[in-house]
Amino acid sequence: MSKKQELSTEAVGMGRRRFINTAALAGLTTVGLAACNDKAAPSAAPAAPAAPAAGPAAHAGPEVGKYEVAPGQLDDYYSFSSGGHSGEVRIYGLPSGRLFKRIPVFNMDCLVGWGITNESKKILGTKPDGSLKYHTGDTHHVHPSYKDGTYDGRYIFVNDKIHGRLARIRMDTMETDKITELPLVQGFHGVFPDKRDPVDPAINHTTRVFCGGEFGIPLPNDGHDLNKPEAYRSIFTCVDAESMEVRWQVLIDGNCDLVATSYDGKLACTNQYNTENGVHYEDMMSAERDACLFFNVARIEAAVKAGKFKTYGASKVPVVDGSKAANADPKTALTCYVPVAKNPHGVNASPDGKYYACSGKLSPTATLIEHALVLKWFDGELKDPRDTVVAEPEIGLGPLHTGFDGRGNAYTTLFLDSQIVKWNVEAAIKSFKGDKSVNPVVDRIDVQYQPGHGFTSMGETKDADGKFFLSDNKFSKDRFLPVGPLHPETAQLIDISGDKMKLVADHSVYSEPHDSIIIPRSLVRTRQVYDLNDFPNAVKDAKDCRVERKGKKVTIYLTSQAPAFGLREWTVKRGDEVTIILTNLDKVEDLTHGFAIPKYDIQFIVNPQETKSVTFTADKPGVYWCYCTNFCHALHLEMRSRMLVEA
Repeated sequence: MSKKQELSTEAVGMGRRRFINTAALAGLTTVGLAACNDKAAPSAAPAAPAAPAAGPAAHAGPEVGKYEVAPGQLDDYYSFSSGGHSGEVRIYGLPSGRLFKRIPVFNMDCLVGWGITNESKKILGTKPDGSLKYHTGDTHHVHPSYKDGTYDGRYIFVNDKIHGRLARIRMDTMETDKITELPLVQGFHGVFPDKRDPVDPAINHTTRVFCGGEFGIPLPNDGHDLNKPEAYRSIFTCVDAESMEVRWQVLIDGNCDLVATSYDGKLACTNQYNTENGVHYEDMMSAERDACLFFNVARIEAAVKAGKFKTYGASKVPVVDGSKAANADPKTALTCYVPVAKNPHGVNASPDGKYYACSGKLSPTATLIEHALVLKWFDGELKDPRDTVVAEPEIGLGPLHTGFDGRGNAYTTLFLDSQIVKWNVEAAIKSFKGDKSVNPVVDRIDVQYQPGHGFTSMGETKDADGKFFLSDNKFSKDRFLPVGPLHPETAQLIDISGDKMKLVADHSVYSEPHDSIIIPRSLVRTRQVYDLNDFPNAVKDAKDCRVERKGKKVTIYLTSQAPAFGLREWTVKRGDEVTIILTNLDKVEDLTHGFAIPKYDIQFIVNPQETKSVTFTADKPGVYWCYCTNFCHALHLEMRSRMLVEA
């Protein structure tokens, strides 16, 4: 390993970063760095390029109040954030930081009845007995669908790392509408939709979603080769954006982390760590470099069409060979492994479509790869994939994620330095070519503490506006009122519109967000009232409320209209399988009704003109008051009905 790539406590310096990095650096220097070679870790490493290090107070300025949102005023941006192991997605307003909504995705949610209603259980997936297949999820990365290189307001896609699932959220209702489980995948981490069709450039919107499988496993994972790590492989997956069916998969070397796509639709890519295919962490850090892996989508689909694929186990999805050994000839290669600094975490495409930034995590550098040069490699014009790298500036310790401002600047989170560093792309390229008079680092700002992910407003689109950077920090130990051992995390809002970054707000967020997307409110167009015609089982008039029995199966057709349910009571027998179909006939915006049955573990809501249903066994004789749980009317407490269960 070169001196520039070595980490040590000396490089961090004195003061606040020595305090906050003690544990992190101790782990890296004693275990991680020692694993890079057989020698002890060196005692010192060069500091990052000289640039003024200033704390939040020096950057904030006196005009912080202008970022506040006054009562009755609307935020300028939506921020869509993953919820980590809560399994949900959250919607915040910016610059206020107000939490507007928590969208249940892979988690059960008793507020709206997600995982309780028949409709939500069908989306989540159930076992033959009707119980949920999974009760947990781990959302990391949220990315909306595109049209002509910018967001189109149709869908948001999000991963479930635990169970290898991809979910789609409708942006008009902000509700999950489909979930797909990926075959042959464990640790599904990175996800990104294409920005236009990879095969037909005339189709300028999202048609595919790319999913990076992180953990290597035997294929198929059926109990064979348990102790043969050399047989473990990771899988990269393409999903159809409309049908949400898996189109194809690619067998690869190394582990996928994040995913990015090109603006011309030709390439998808993932940054990779553990190209060693190790199973223990010390084995995952031994290589001098890891990779940013590019996928030639048109060639992959041609190979699938030509039948050049395998299938594994019960899965019928075609899997092509994207391993390094099988793709040595650029002119026929499906994949291109570009060497980058070791153990990268994050790859992001610049808004002009020219570059991919891939940060080193265990190196103080960011690697800049040129899109046009990757295409030249696939055309056979370049022999060495490393020739696609056009810059590798030293920016600080623990670089992770990079955002762009649309003005030629990149902003990278430094986990170990607890900073955001601003660096200029063209200056980095000049420096890489040998111009030592150029310093790519323009500015840096302290954050509290250890930023994991960071994002610029519209920075993943061609319309990056360069107004805000949001730093999601993993530790907030001194920022908020203490609430016990589990601390909130900190989303710090930074104004990047000027030459100097300015910290303008601290927003507390519930653990544990990973990724966010910042979208102007003009791009989000939501429905306020449903259409009854969208629900085949809707009860369209209170006069149609009734009880139907077919043997032991009983269906209750019910309406809600403030302040009453369509039936005052109904009677079933012990042991009956009961299905309640409830339609909210109110047409007033925000007039939502809830429906709960005590002792039967049932609670869900129906929004205006919406229909939902639940199915359960009436196994407890007695009187059960069904009541509205969502405050809806002056007579809300009186809005009740009775379920009478005969013994």
